Amino acid sequence: MSATIRKCPGRPPDEELKARRREEILETAMHVFARHGYQTADVQWIADELKISKGTVYHYFPSKEELFLATVDRGVELLNQYIDAATARRSEVIDQMAAAIEAYLEFFQQHPQLVDLLIQERAAFRDRRQSTYFQRRQERIGRWHATIAELIAAGRFRDVPPEKVTGVLGDLVYGTMFTNHMSGRSRPSQAQAADILDVVFNGVLTERERRRRDGR
Repeated sequence: MSATIRKCPGRPPDEELKARRREEILETAMHVFARHGYQTADVQWIADELKISKGTVYHYFPSKEELFLATVDRGVELLNQYIDAATARRSEVIDQMAAAIEAYLEFFQQHPQLVDLLIQERAAFRDRRQSTYFQRRQERIGRWHATIAELIAAGRFRDVPPEKVTGVLGDLVYGTMFTNHMSGRSRPSQAQAADILDVVFNGVLTERERRRRDGR
């Protein structure tokens, strides 16, 4: 009678090891590139921090350029996962928008290295049609356009093109993120998100002033 071979669930151990090693390389690369800059950083420094050979790093990423771009892409993917987790905890659509803005600002406060990498990518790869950040943003924006269209149809938002709404909000949080980083400002993300939403949702003009301007 032959013995039954039982298969363990999940990925094979070697695949799990590869995935873990790849993640370790990218995490370390983020700190090294942020600290020294893309042009100056040597792949050997990343290998040294991990106590592995330089060849091992190149086994996963054939060039420094590919490693850097993969590091940026991973950072943006982690940002998106963080936002998705925050919005999943809210059931009301407008609350989800508020949660997304707060999570966005909070993530960058916790991971300032990603801001440095976004700046470096723009400086080092000017020939790229779109940066990683905006490529990823473009891939996800359709979901928010659909959400805003539903809010307009329900009479909860004014009849403003959804692209206009996401463009303004996107520019506001993007600019706030960079201002925080460049100025060293550490105001709580919740308070910053509340201010953005207050101005966007409620405006700054009084009802009387809006009527006056409409009648001029």
